[in-house]
Amino acid sequence: MNSPRKILMTCALPYANGYIHLGHLVEYLQADFWARFQTMRGNECVFICADDTHGTPIMVKAREMGITPEQLIANSFKEHTADFSDFQVKFSHYGSTNAPENKALIEQFYGKFVEGNHTRTQAIQQLYCNHDKMFLPDRFVKGTCPKCGAKEQYGDSCDVCASTYSPSDMKDVHCSMCGTTPVIKDSESIFFKLNDFKKYLEEWIPKHCAPDIAKKMLEWFNEDLHDLDISRDEPYFGFPIPGTNGKKFFYVWVDAPMGYMSTTEILAKSQGKTLKDIWQDPTREIYHFIGKDIARFHTIFWPAFLKAAEFRSPDQVFVHGHLMVNGEKMSKSKGTFIAARTYLNHLNPEYLRYYYSTKLNSSVDDIDLNLEEFVNRVNSELVGKITNLGSRGGQMLKKKMDGVMSTPDAEGVKLIAHAQSKSEVIAGHFEARDFAKALTEIRTLADDANKYFDEKAPWKTLEADPVGTKQVITTTLNIFRMLAIYLKPVLPYYTEKVAKLLGEGDYKWSDVNTVLTNRAINDYEHLATRVEADKVKAMVEEGRKINEEIQAAKKAVSTAPAAAKAPAGKPTEVTATTGDLSAEALAKVEIEFADFEKVELRVGQVVEAEEIKEADKLLRLKVDIGNGEIRQIISGIKAAYKPEQLLGRKLLVCVNLKPRKMKFGMSEGMILAAGTGGSDLFMLSPDDGAQVGQRVK
Repeated sequence: MNSPRKILMTCALPYANGYIHLGHLVEYLQADFWARFQTMRGNECVFICADDTHGTPIMVKAREMGITPEQLIANSFKEHTADFSDFQVKFSHYGSTNAPENKALIEQFYGKFVEGNHTRTQAIQQLYCNHDKMFLPDRFVKGTCPKCGAKEQYGDSCDVCASTYSPSDMKDVHCSMCGTTPVIKDSESIFFKLNDFKKYLEEWIPKHCAPDIAKKMLEWFNEDLHDLDISRDEPYFGFPIPGTNGKKFFYVWVDAPMGYMSTTEILAKSQGKTLKDIWQDPTREIYHFIGKDIARFHTIFWPAFLKAAEFRSPDQVFVHGHLMVNGEKMSKSKGTFIAARTYLNHLNPEYLRYYYSTKLNSSVDDIDLNLEEFVNRVNSELVGKITNLGSRGGQMLKKKMDGVMSTPDAEGVKLIAHAQSKSEVIAGHFEARDFAKALTEIRTLADDANKYFDEKAPWKTLEADPVGTKQVITTTLNIFRMLAIYLKPVLPYYTEKVAKLLGEGDYKWSDVNTVLTNRAINDYEHLATRVEADKVKAMVEEGRKINEEIQAAKKAVSTAPAAAKAPAGKPTEVTATTGDLSAEALAKVEIEFADFEKVELRVGQVVEAEEIKEADKLLRLKVDIGNGEIRQIISGIKAAYKPEQLLGRKLLVCVNLKPRKMKFGMSEGMILAAGTGGSDLFMLSPDDGAQVGQRVK
């Protein structure tokens, strides 16, 4: 036998500025399929990922929310890891690029860059916002597109005509955060001399990428490679560059890929090892799974960084395509830009795992999530073909007979042998990441087994030929068991339930070589139910509404004039606490008096208050708003107030906000508080004499 392989594999690091969506899961699920397959084959597979936590967007978003960047990335970490866990993605370790190990590592890399004379400095002109006291990245500049005249376009490209340009080419240029016109300032930047590694990369790329990716990347080598600006000016959320007195920080795209290594180091420490023991082990294979949009960084910049710092490079960079939904790019307006959590609110994660596995291969082609096909495929294949074998066979044996398998009949022996013969074919497809081909083989085996079962019709022979009937059921359950083993990388929890049915433990790939005979089975538990089309529609509608709210909040901030914006320091503002999105963005916008009149604020009084134990931040309040009307309001003030502190208290309530259905019930208004959030919240109450139900004017 060949000795087990040692594998280290990584996925691209999700940015802490947003949620995990179904497009992200194209990568994380296929990588999880591959990692689980390798483990089943007896290989040592370390699967690493982390949150990408640095950069201007993190700093700005935290400022808008009135929290620290550290609080923002902690919240994101909690949400991301919950999403991955619920989608059954099993990392060996999930970390953060803000870890001290990553800081030490990037300083080590930088020391090697300087030592090897691979850096230089140069004064460059950049746009600077005097109001926000910061240099502006292109995505924080807005103006009129110089090509088509579209307004409010970003400083690097136009969403309307798809043109690219520099901010200096635009008209009506302004800071997207505060609306003021930026000025041009000189700043001395630190550059990494990428062209020092041109010859090395020209040889490296064809050996470590698929041919189509290598061909595309080598198009950059028709001229000298441009140096990369690896520095950013303060203020910036990230790691300071040594020797700059805290004035310069490492660009997020420099320390982000080092998160692969620092997270590996954290795992190594927990096992009594060092980073060198794993990353530099010449017998260990290293693979990166990434999307084609970041192929250039992972196949040009990252290998050059590793070479400069005297670390080994990955064996292969596996590049995949993007997700389309119903044949189109994911659309926020149509509700097809779907968050992982939105999906989980409506559907079983195993359904998406199964569907993606029928689509994914090793190419960079985009895959299409056709929602109608998704329903039909899960219902007809996973439920109707595969699960049906276990359901019919298991229930018949347990309910109609004595619950003990016998031996396969002659035809069954051949059918089982044929299914076993496909083991290495299916394994080859998994190894090559051609998951769709593997699933085609598995479905064909399921078709063969269903044909056998239907032709034998054991439900008809139960009384006349119980021995023959049991042989048919035994054959069917053995085939079903093999299908479950083949599907384990895709459907791990499903396969666990199959093992429980048959009284077995954790399956290895080689377990397909075993045939179960004369074995008692356990009671059948439902493994999969049909997908309801109405649930898919509800998911899309929820996605559309959530994205409408997010876009409205972003628009409110981006279109506000400078005078209406919060100062650059930490804000203390009136916050609408509904337990959902805060209204801070709306509070920063100048509005007409007529708009203000639309908001109906009244004096309310808390008549009931209770903690929502399942939620970290929420209280459920019953508030009297006058004329005997009691409203339920779910409010995110749990960290600041205990329920008993609020009973009988008068407060200010927005009563004409559209009710919102939340996980813990309907919220029928919102109460007002000042502060930055968390425990720093203070309820706004009227002076003595104000009566319940009176309107605030």
